[in-house]
Amino acid sequence: GRAQRRGALSGEHQLTRAELGSASPPARAQVLGNDVAMGRFLLTTMPFTGHVTPMATVARQLVDRGHEVRFYTGARFRDRVEASGATLVPWNAAPDFDENDLPATFPRLIGKKGLRQLLVNMVDCFIATAPAQCADLSAEWDRAPWDALAADETSVGAVLFRERMGMPWATVAILPLNLAGNAGPPSGMGLIPGTNPVTRLRDAALRAAVPLISRPITLAIDEARHTIGLPSTPLMMEKLVFSPTLIAASGAPALDYERPDRPAHLHFVGELRAASPEQAASAPLPEWWPELASRTVVLVSQGTQNIDPDDLIRPALEALSGRDVLVVVTTGVAGRDTLPFAVPSNTRVAGFIPFAALLPFVSLMVTNGGWGGTLMALSHGIPLVIAGGDLDKPEVAARVAWSGAGINMHTGTPTAKALSVAIDRALVDPALRAAAIRVGAQLRSLGGAPRAAELLEGMLR
Repeated sequence: GRAQRRGALSGEHQLTRAELGSASPPARAQVLGNDVAMGRFLLTTMPFTGHVTPMATVARQLVDRGHEVRFYTGARFRDRVEASGATLVPWNAAPDFDENDLPATFPRLIGKKGLRQLLVNMVDCFIATAPAQCADLSAEWDRAPWDALAADETSVGAVLFRERMGMPWATVAILPLNLAGNAGPPSGMGLIPGTNPVTRLRDAALRAAVPLISRPITLAIDEARHTIGLPSTPLMMEKLVFSPTLIAASGAPALDYERPDRPAHLHFVGELRAASPEQAASAPLPEWWPELASRTVVLVSQGTQNIDPDDLIRPALEALSGRDVLVVVTTGVAGRDTLPFAVPSNTRVAGFIPFAALLPFVSLMVTNGGWGGTLMALSHGIPLVIAGGDLDKPEVAARVAWSGAGINMHTGTPTAKALSVAIDRALVDPALRAAAIRVGAQLRSLGGAPRAAELLEGMLR
C-alpha cells in the first residue's frame, strides 16, 4: 500500500497530456500538470447534515478540477454526495445512525443536555464508532487505494486509520475551530479570551484542567486505539484530530478571536457554501415566497440537532407575534412544514428552505447557533440573535458576540421576553449590522470551497 502511494505521489510511470483524456481514474493519479497531480481523494465526515454539506462543496470543487473523489459517510447522504460528483462509500461496519434520532443508536443520550450531552456524544458517537469506521476504510483501501485523505475534525476513525497506515492527511474543519493554543480558554466552553489578569488566570486554570475534564474522552480514545492495535497516546482529542501539516478551516480570524497563536499550516477558508443563489432559486420554493420582497424578514432557525421547537422556536414566535415583520421558520427536518402548536399570522413554516435564495431577503436571524447557518447569515451581512445551549452552539454564540455581529442569549431556552429585548436591539442597532457586514466581507475574501480544494491539491505535489 505504501509503495503504491509513493508511486502515485511521485509521478512514476507518468502519462502524457494527450493520454490524459482516456486515462482511467487510477492512472490519472500519476499525471502531473502545473505541478499538481490528478489524484484520487478520499473525503470523510461524520453523517450529519452540517458536516456533509460543507465537505460536499469541497468534493465538488475537486471533481471539477479533474480528480477522482470518494466520500465516506452515512448512506442517508447518497443523493447529496453523488450530486457533488463524488462516489459514496457508505458506513457499513460502522452504525449508520439517523442524526434526527441519535438516542435510537446511542441510548445513553436519552435525557442528556448540556455538557453531559456533549461528553456522551463525543464518546459514544464519535469515538466508540471509530474502530468500525477504520474497518470500513481499510476495506475500501484494499479495494482501491487513494492518494490523499481529508477528514473533518470529528472523524476519529479516519485519523486512526491514517495513523495505522502511516499516511499524511488534511483536516477540513467544518465546526468552530477547536484547536488547542497557549492562550485563551479551552474552546467549546463558550468563553471569550481573558483581557485582564483575573480572566487570563481563569483561562490558564481552565487549560490546566482540560486533562481532568477530558478523562472520559481520553479513556474512550485509548480503548478505540487498542481495539485496532494502536498504542495509547498522550494526545487529547483537540490535538489528535487535527492534521499537523494542513488544516483548511471554515470560518475566519474574526470568528476565532483573532488569536495570534495559530500554526502556519492553518488556513481559514471562509464559508463552504453549498449552492449559489441562482441554483437555490431554481429549487422548489414555498407558495408564500413572493411575500418576502415587500416585508422585513426575520428568520428563525433551530438547526438539525436538538430540534424541540419549544426550546427556541415557540418563544421566538411569541416575541415576534404582532410585529410588522414576516417570520420565516425552518424546522430542521425535511418535509416537516408544520409545528405542533398554533403560529402567529405573520409566520411561515418550512422544513428546509434554500438559504442561499432566502438570505438576501433577511434582515435578522434568530438561531440556536449552527455553524453552517451562522456563517451563511454573516456572509450576507445579517446580524444574529443566538440562543446556543448544547454541543458547539455556546461557542458559536460567544464568538459571534465577540465579533460584534450578534447577541448571545447565554442559553438554549430563552424566554420570549428576553428574546423580544434582543430582537428590538438587533433590528435597529447599526453597530451590530456594521460588524456583521465586516465579518461577512472577511468570510467572502477567504476563498471558500475553491480555496479548500486548492489547499488539498497541494498534498499531491
